[in-house]
Amino acid sequence: MRKYKLCFAILIGACVANPGMAMDLSLDDAVSKVIAESNDIKKANANLSKAQASLDAVNSNRWVNVTANASYMNMVDVARPLDSEGIRLPPELGGILQSFGQNASDIHIPDNFFMAGVSITQPIYTFGKIGNAVDSARSAIKMSEKNKEMTRRNVAYSAADLYWTAKMTDEIVKLARQDLNNAKVSKSKLTATGRANRGNLVKIETDIASKEINLSDAEFNRDTAHRMLKIFAGIDTDEELNLTDEFPNEFAEMESKKLTSTPAWDVLQEQVNMYESKASSQRANGYPTLAAIGSYDYVSMGNDVGHIFDKSGSQSAYWGVSLQVPLFTGGINRANATVDAMNAEVARQDLDYAKKMTTEQYNTAIREYNHLRDNLANMQNARDLAAKAYQFSQQRFGAGQTSAVELAEVASGLYQLDMALLNAKYKILMSAESVKKLGE
Repeated sequence: MRKYKLCFAILIGACVANPGMAMDLSLDDAVSKVIAESNDIKKANANLSKAQASLDAVNSNRWVNVTANASYMNMVDVARPLDSEGIRLPPELGGILQSFGQNASDIHIPDNFFMAGVSITQPIYTFGKIGNAVDSARSAIKMSEKNKEMTRRNVAYSAADLYWTAKMTDEIVKLARQDLNNAKVSKSKLTATGRANRGNLVKIETDIASKEINLSDAEFNRDTAHRMLKIFAGIDTDEELNLTDEFPNEFAEMESKKLTSTPAWDVLQEQVNMYESKASSQRANGYPTLAAIGSYDYVSMGNDVGHIFDKSGSQSAYWGVSLQVPLFTGGINRANATVDAMNAEVARQDLDYAKKMTTEQYNTAIREYNHLRDNLANMQNARDLAAKAYQFSQQRFGAGQTSAVELAEVASGLYQLDMALLNAKYKILMSAESVKKLGE
């Protein structure tokens, strides 16, 4: 029985102390979660849907337009508005009617009318008004698609930055804790030898106090970085994270490649195309429009509402071809076309500038990656030598052959090299992410 209780207690202790209870999060998972939660991605999706709806709106001008109308009217005799006998002809017309053998009193005009009709218009040829507008809308859709891709890359880059920043703060906490433990070990060795040198003891205690502050700052920065990652990834801020991807010790060389296309360039190119098509559409507004037309109308009348449809009403219909020619519009078509043409020119200049700057950024990111990678081995070697120097200094200090000041300087050099090595790995990874963002 005691054996079972002991096993149960060990199991409970393992569950409580096991860091594996934290949520495992890899870089790829973090990027996917941040993209799924990104408001910028959601706005990009909305803009894409809006552009697609705009194309539908422009395309609708190609198709047949059918308009139906219906109306009811009750005519009022202004001289006798409350008279329900319909409309009577004024006496002035009596002489005219009598000359035709008619009496005004014999003529009765119904005062209730119902009219209904349908008209149809089908554009046949618009000389580019609709076609160029459709091309402009299609370019706008491509712009939205490329904007979405550009946004996705930017969000993925930011997600990687959040992840590696959080991972770096994890490592900094480990370094700060190790640095503090080394100082405490040195103090224990100093006091274990008997009566310690007062100057050395004060120096070590001062170092311990400052390193405790350093550790506290590192833990605060770690908690802040983890919190930011969790917020952007849509993870509960109370959830503990275990970042599973480690900083690599080796990095492959990156070959220099020519940057041929980026989403930002594609956006600007499509912007040029959009404005040029729009300018053509504006110019076409000054050209004729050829359309097929048709209409059907029905009119019925009666003395009151209940007898409007007692007799067959009159019907009329026609079909034909309509040619509308704008004669004078005050120059608005030419002005609008000029505005769009200048917008296209501005976008073209922006494209040329973006190609120069983005190419330089891309090449710089590759050069930075390879530069940091080439220096990494030397930096790692320097750090390892500093670790050995610290071991030697710690042994000499324990034997009373060196001072606490020298030990602190060696420990500080080791800590700075650890931080420099960690920062170099972070920069190499983010340089690779920059290359992916610009030219993936």
